[in-house]
Amino acid sequence: MNIIYIHTHDTGRYIQPYGYGVPTPNLQAMAESGVLFRNCFCCNPTCSPSRAAMLSGKNPHSCGMLGLAHRGFRMNDYSKHLCNYLKSQGYETALSGMHHEVPHAMMDALQYDNFPGSLELDDRSDRGNAMIERDRLNCAKAVEFIKSERQKPFFLSFGMFSTHRPFPLKSEGVNPNYVLPTAKIPDNPQTRLDMAGFIMMAKAVDDCVGKVLQAVEDAGIDDETFIFFTTDHGVAFPASKCTLSDTGTGVALIFKFPGEKFAGRVTDALVSHLDVFPTLCDIAGIAKPDWLEGRSILPLLEGKTDHIRDEVFSEVNFHAAYEPMRAIRTERYKLIRHFDDYDKLILPNIDDGLSKAFLLRHGLKNRKKKMIELYDLFFDPEEKNNLANSPEYRSILDELSHRLESWMRQTSDPLLNGAIPLPEGAKINRKDGLQPGDKDYE
Repeated sequence: MNIIYIHTHDTGRYIQPYGYGVPTPNLQAMAESGVLFRNCFCCNPTCSPSRAAMLSGKNPHSCGMLGLAHRGFRMNDYSKHLCNYLKSQGYETALSGMHHEVPHAMMDALQYDNFPGSLELDDRSDRGNAMIERDRLNCAKAVEFIKSERQKPFFLSFGMFSTHRPFPLKSEGVNPNYVLPTAKIPDNPQTRLDMAGFIMMAKAVDDCVGKVLQAVEDAGIDDETFIFFTTDHGVAFPASKCTLSDTGTGVALIFKFPGEKFAGRVTDALVSHLDVFPTLCDIAGIAKPDWLEGRSILPLLEGKTDHIRDEVFSEVNFHAAYEPMRAIRTERYKLIRHFDDYDKLILPNIDDGLSKAFLLRHGLKNRKKKMIELYDLFFDPEEKNNLANSPEYRSILDELSHRLESWMRQTSDPLLNGAIPLPEGAKINRKDGLQPGDKDYE
């Protein structure tokens, strides 16, 4: 069984199959011929930890990826990466485009057999369009790989830089007058222009997805190829990426089986990115390694159960700055705990852009966060009404707190021992938002 993994940066669920006004017809078609997961969540709403968790089947603090690879963070054992495991099971492996589990200088740790696309971006002022151009080039190389002859099954990782910031300087083909910003972002000309840039990149993503799907059909390998699409975490807007809200941890996930098995299936069951690795093992008919912390989704799709988990867990450790958080989310409730004593928003952990700039001009720097957050998602899906101090929800708070702490102990979470030390050689910014080169940066 061939496996194709298509992935993006910072897309969340803002694509057409989830009902948003972001035209992605190829992803819509993929969903209609496959399985759409409405409630899949990443393990960490930052790039490297999220990807490392899914591709190792271990929580970020378990696999060691506590921060971004290009800032000096590493997995404990790269032999547990999906690429290396599939290679040990007889797969030919290829990477075209984006990855974020190692710095470029350590690519040998992943041991891909082939690199049909480029891993680097051009140094240009308009990096948004440069990312789109690079994605298209890497897509063409991925298509060539898919159509080439081989003697054994393959695993292809096709990663796109889109929809990462910065967005293109001009949102060609997307009129910002007729778009709506993401959840929790005010609707005004500046934020609409910001969203138009995101949509332009999402359309480029969709075009690449269409080309990959067509290549599989043209190569005549539909009946022997499993394809899945996902992203690392939520969109790079304030109140999404690098937060443990649903807008930060909620991700798109689409499975396309050979022969369009389970076509048109939509599931609302809770699913974690951790569950992808064991599911791939079941689909490919290979043994599951003993380190996996997720659960196979296949019994859910085969109708043997109506759910595979009662909760999902997520975490943040280091992004641009240190911000230790943990969360447990059930079907109805969400508990978020902050493990430091800094009660302001950590500005470096919010990606720069027009929406952030607008909010900064109107007092974002002075906003504060609650150290314990509890939400009843049935009545408050946007997580605005913190119930942590509500007597009516005290028993829920106690239960979720116990379940969260039990998970942290079971997975040997280093945060239980206090603040997580910065690994030697790793680089992060200060919490107050100053950047290297600023006059007062230390």
